[in-house]
Amino acid sequence: MRERAGRIGSGWRIAAAGWLAMLVACAPAPEPDVDPGPFTRIEPLELPLEGTSSQPDLVAAPDGHWLLGWVEPADGDDGDDDSERKRHRLRFSLTGEGGEWMPPRTIAEGGNWFLNWADTPHVYALADGTLWAHWLRSTGPGRMDYGIDLVHSGDGGMSWSRPRMVNLVDSPGDHGFTSFWPQADGQLGIAWLDSREKAAAGRTGHDDAHDEDGHGDGAPMMLRAATYSPGRLRPIRMEEWPLDLSTCDCCTTAAAVTDRGPVVVYRGRDAGEIRDTRIVRFEDGAWTRPRDVHRDGWMMPGCPVNGPVVAAHGNTVWVAWYTQAGGVPEVRIARSDDAGDRFWAPVTVAKGPHVLGRATLALAGEHVLVGWMEETDTQRLRLARFDAGLEAPPYKLEVATLDVRGRASGLPKLAVQGDEARIVWTDVVDGRPVLRGARIL
Repeated sequence: MRERAGRIGSGWRIAAAGWLAMLVACAPAPEPDVDPGPFTRIEPLELPLEGTSSQPDLVAAPDGHWLLGWVEPADGDDGDDDSERKRHRLRFSLTGEGGEWMPPRTIAEGGNWFLNWADTPHVYALADGTLWAHWLRSTGPGRMDYGIDLVHSGDGGMSWSRPRMVNLVDSPGDHGFTSFWPQADGQLGIAWLDSREKAAAGRTGHDDAHDEDGHGDGAPMMLRAATYSPGRLRPIRMEEWPLDLSTCDCCTTAAAVTDRGPVVVYRGRDAGEIRDTRIVRFEDGAWTRPRDVHRDGWMMPGCPVNGPVVAAHGNTVWVAWYTQAGGVPEVRIARSDDAGDRFWAPVTVAKGPHVLGRATLALAGEHVLVGWMEETDTQRLRLARFDAGLEAPPYKLEVATLDVRGRASGLPKLAVQGDEARIVWTDVVDGRPVLRGARIL
C-alpha cells in the first residue's frame, strides 16, 4: 500500500479528410501491448462547425446530451482568432435526441473581448436545464485590464440574458481563469482569479503573463468564488467569498462536486515562489482553508500557465497537474478518499522534456482518463486510462498528431457520458485555427 502524503443537425463532417485518415491511422498506440477493455479505441468525432475556430469547451450535460462551445471570428475575417480589436463570437451546439449536433447558435458577440490561448470562455449546463456561459471583456485602458461577463439561458440557448460582470466593475487589472460547478437550488458556482489586491498595491498584469516576462513582481493574485441564480434580465449574485489570497497569476482553475460539497483546485503561490497545487472545499456554508494536494516544492518565479484539473465521485477526488519540481516536466495524478482532506502520494502520468502538460481529466466509470500535450518534432495529444484506484499501470493512447507547435493548440477538453469519452482540441491548418475532436470507446 502506498504511504499517504501529508494532510495534505445532420451529418456534419470535419473538413479535413486527410486529418481523419491520420487520426484513424494513429489510434490506438497502446502501452502496454494488451487489450485492457474500454476507452482504448479512438474514432473521429464529427463537429458541427467549419472554418476558423478555437478555444473549445466540452461538457457532458446532466440530461445526457453533449454541449460544445467555441470562439470564432464574427466579421468574416478568418485571420488570427486571438488578434486584438476584431469582432468575435462565442457559439455553442447541443446534441439532439438522435445524438447528432444541432445547428450552432451564437451566445454573444463583441469587438472588445480579451482572447488568450489559456484563459478561455466556458459553457455549462445545470440539471434544471439552464445553460450558462462566460467570456472575457476588455475594460481598459491597459491591455491587461479585463473582466468576466456571465450570462444564462432558460430556453435551451434560444435566447440569452444580458451579461453580468462577475468581478468588481471598477476594479482594474485582469480577472479570469474561471471554473463552474452546480450549486444547490439551481444556482451556478463560479471561481476565478482576481487582481483586486494587486490593483490596490498599484500593480496589475500577470507576473508571467501573457506578456511572457517570466518573473514575479511580488503582488499577489487571489482566488474568489461566488454563486449566481438566473435573473429576469441578467444573472443575480447570491454570495461571494475570497478563497485564497495568494495564487499563481495565470494558471487555469477547475472544480468538481463531492458528497461533502464542491471543491476547487488551482495553483498556489507562497512568499518563496513555491507554486504547488492547492484545493479548497465548500462545506456547511463555508470554505475550508487551502490545502496542498501534494507538496511538490516547485519554485517558479513566474506563472507556468499550466493549471490543475479535478474529477470527483462521492467523496473520492482525483486531481491531475503539471510540475517541474524535480527539474523535469511531469504530469502527476493523485487520489483522495475523504473529499480532498488528504491525498495519496501522486502517480506519474507522463514525464520528460517533451511533456507540455495542459492536462484534462474525466471520470469514466471504474476508470479515470487523463489527457495531456507533448511536443518533440511534432505536437501530440495523448491519453492515459487509469483504474480508479490509480494502482495499476495506465493504458496509454495517442489521440492525434497536430500540425501546430507551441501555444496555438491551446487546452484540450475531455468529457465522458456513459461508455463514451469525447475530447476536443485546436489545431492549425493553413495558418488558421480549427477545432478537431475524437471519440474514445
